[in-house]
Amino acid sequence: MPHAQKIKILITGGGTGGHIFPAIAIADAIRAVRPDAEFLFVGAKGKIEMDRVPLAGYPIEGLNIAGFQRGLSFSSLRRNLSFPFKLIGSALRAKRILHAFQPNVVIGTGGYASGAVMRAAQQLGIPTVIQEQNSFPGVTNRLLAKQAACICVAYDGMERFFPADKIRLTGNPVRQDLTRLAGMQADARAAFGLDPTKKTIYLTGGSMGARTLNEAMAAAHNLLQIRPDTQVLWQCGRFYLAKYQNCDTARLPNVRLVPFVDRVEQAYAAADVVIARAGALTISELCIVGKPVVLTPSPNVAEDHQTKNALALTQVGAARIVRDAEAVEKLLPEALLVLENEALAFAMSESIRSLARPNAAGIIADIVLDLLAKSPVHNEKSAS
Repeated sequence: MPHAQKIKILITGGGTGGHIFPAIAIADAIRAVRPDAEFLFVGAKGKIEMDRVPLAGYPIEGLNIAGFQRGLSFSSLRRNLSFPFKLIGSALRAKRILHAFQPNVVIGTGGYASGAVMRAAQQLGIPTVIQEQNSFPGVTNRLLAKQAACICVAYDGMERFFPADKIRLTGNPVRQDLTRLAGMQADARAAFGLDPTKKTIYLTGGSMGARTLNEAMAAAHNLLQIRPDTQVLWQCGRFYLAKYQNCDTARLPNVRLVPFVDRVEQAYAAADVVIARAGALTISELCIVGKPVVLTPSPNVAEDHQTKNALALTQVGAARIVRDAEAVEKLLPEALLVLENEALAFAMSESIRSLARPNAAGIIADIVLDLLAKSPVHNEKSAS
């Protein structure tokens, strides 16, 4: 039976896979319940969302916006000179998009574009839903929370930052393929040209790669050379491929260097131990996958939120941390320690799996649809 009223949902977020993949997962979950819903994404021009969202089957508009550069280089200073103009221009364009599309609700998953669009929506009286992925939210979401209708979070204790009555503990949405890894290990290893019988470490720096993690791999040549029983799937990032593809470590027969992993579920299925940064999406994926993990939080993110994400896992024995400054020396040895200690690996797997929230996207979809059912219809008058 068709729904009486068609709904329009605008989703904004991106800049990294950690912001855009949850956004797509939420849209997919809403569409599964309301196939008549109309969607529009808004992201930042030149960022990953401008490619990934259309591939997922959704339209997207781009804002000419970028973050404030914290470095003191000439390039950073030059970019910061244009920052106020981009901010004003993005705010104006965001309002034009909202007027044209007339959404019933706006969902923000973080990133450069999200703040501008969510702020504009609140100024126009459009209900907003924040999807906060980190255990320590950024300044923008803390400010937006005051007028948000609902805040979906992944960690306990978020009333330190947000109004308690608006918080819903949902977890972070992840790709559903990650829930179906059983029995895939041998085939997944073969898909990467790995030996199906060898213990495997999967090292990933995310969609862009991570300099420190790559340096740690490059420095591990001697260690891995004497461990032919162990193999490493090394996802270095496209930006770093030219630098590392001919290094001594990459030439080892038990190392497989790839710039990017399109089917991340295969990489996780292939692994016995995972080495990764501590971005919110990565951690949520690892909880679903349930593999032992060694985390090296990035020191180059706002308010050091990756360290706080990682500590939330280590406090319950679900992960181990190697600091960025010590990673070149200690990262691979730590992963090998976990790999060799079956009791430790099992305990870590059980602990991290207990934190999983595999239906986060579905829960958020229900929250959004319930909000729409209780809210007055947004119309042209309210956006004028």
